Amino acid sequence: MTAATMLAPKAPLWTRLPVVHQFRQSIGLQRGMLVVGLVITGVFILTAIFAPLLAPYGYSQLRDDNGTFGAQQAPGGAHLLGTTVGGYDVLSRVIWGSQTAIAVMVIAVVLSIFAGVALGLVSGYFGGWLDRVLVVVCDAVYAFPALLLAIVMGIVISGGRSDLWGGIFAAAISITVVFIPQYFRVIRAETVRIKAEAYVESARVLGASNGRIMFRHVLRNATRTLPLIFTLNASEALLTLAGLGFIGFGIEPSSAAEWGYDLNKSLSDVSSGIWWTSLFPGLAIVLVVLGITLVGESLNDLADPRLRSRRAPGKTGVVAATSVVPGGTLDAGPGGIDGLEAGPLAPDPHPNDDPFEAK
Repeated sequence: MTAATMLAPKAPLWTRLPVVHQFRQSIGLQRGMLVVGLVITGVFILTAIFAPLLAPYGYSQLRDDNGTFGAQQAPGGAHLLGTTVGGYDVLSRVIWGSQTAIAVMVIAVVLSIFAGVALGLVSGYFGGWLDRVLVVVCDAVYAFPALLLAIVMGIVISGGRSDLWGGIFAAAISITVVFIPQYFRVIRAETVRIKAEAYVESARVLGASNGRIMFRHVLRNATRTLPLIFTLNASEALLTLAGLGFIGFGIEPSSAAEWGYDLNKSLSDVSSGIWWTSLFPGLAIVLVVLGITLVGESLNDLADPRLRSRRAPGKTGVVAATSVVPGGTLDAGPGGIDGLEAGPLAPDPHPNDDPFEAK
């Protein structure tokens, strides 16, 4: 048998894609959580992409050909989810709000990754006084309450309220400041561990530059956990955005739809028995956070070798016929594994013979 025939066939490319690969690894409840999370997240992304086609009205539209919508109209008729206290269509505001949410999440997490990874890589690789200064600064930022820091940054950037892209970037940058220390800590710890590995030392001995070592050897191995942090931080970014809008530091309703702002305006409706103005924006936040969190937790479980190696009952591998022991291999018996499983050995026909007597 040649070496070529002993090599296992390479899996198709589509089976090695990030989400597909994890899905094929998952089993049981773990697969169910991943599927539910992917479905909810997929619906959220598609709703944001096709919001202009799905929404019956604009996010700031107050009238149509029949006149004004009217405030606090009950669900039904031309307004399936009713109208808000300001006269906006609830369904349209919920659909358009998905665009604002996904824009803030993507911008905030991408900026956080670039800044946090760059600072963590430099800090962990070079060390020294630069490392100490960056650690102190990130710990100081991390000590502040996340929402309070986001409020301060939002006021500094946009004065608390802004137009569509101004408000989106203000919210995204304020959330970025909150998330940078998380990525900094993870990448710095991984960089400190990886730079002491033998292959990094070998590259340094061979004359590789610091830049080549950092980006070709350290960075590629230090960023394997980033997809997990990305999914978990995306849900945190949505909650932070909703919190900013709820306390009055969100985006103006005439510039964009934002679920936290709609919840803020529905506070007085709850005590009056008008439930639809707060139920549907709050339900949208809960479902999106739940879907993204399920995806993140499932990926986190699959990244754990102790959980990743689980297999469904009845699909265990074949036991090897020999066991490796110090000094060589120890056969299972004269008949191998079959000899052990065949039952007890046959009785010796000469039990009283001297074992040292020449035969």
